[in-house]
Amino acid sequence: MSSRFKRIKLAASAVGLLTAATLALSTTPASASGTYSGLDYIYGAGTYTDDWGDEGVTDTTHNTSSNATCMWQQILWADGYLTSTAEIDGIFGSRTATATANWQRHFMGAASADGSAGKNTWGNADNRLSYMSGSEASGQFLVVAYNGRYRSFTLARDEDGKYRFGDGTGDWWFAGYNYRTCDF
Repeated sequence: MSSRFKRIKLAASAVGLLTAATLALSTTPASASGTYSGLDYIYGAGTYTDDWGDEGVTDTTHNTSSNATCMWQQILWADGYLTSTAEIDGIFGSRTATATANWQRHFMGAASADGSAGKNTWGNADNRLSYMSGSEASGQFLVVAYNGRYRSFTLARDEDGKYRFGDGTGDWWFAGYNYRTCDF
């Protein structure tokens, strides 16, 4: 083998190795919480009416027991698909899956009714948010209301973009995917 050919082969190998290393370092693994945004909580920035279109999945196999599920159950309650706050427990069981599928049929059409709250379902829900007060730019929480068919409830987005929700007892909780502390 000529020395010129060896140098070309060595250079090509180095470029391939460098490319593989760059890709490995620039690609972050999917979060264990199954989120699309890669964040561990429901997050938003900029215009609040398009905050949730990249959220993670909450269903009977993903983020089943979480504060994100509590927040989703509040949406179902506000729209009349859960009948009492006692059903807001942060556990995505068969009752929440059925309520989610019914919500999807009503707001998104029958083809979308899979009983899983993923990015399309969350993204559809944020169309029902309305401004109440504040702004991150002024160092205050952005306070919005979810306006359901039958009830409304208040949410707040902090300066880092993390959503919080009230649990009916006066306490506010981050809407995280990896833990459940909400209490109704």
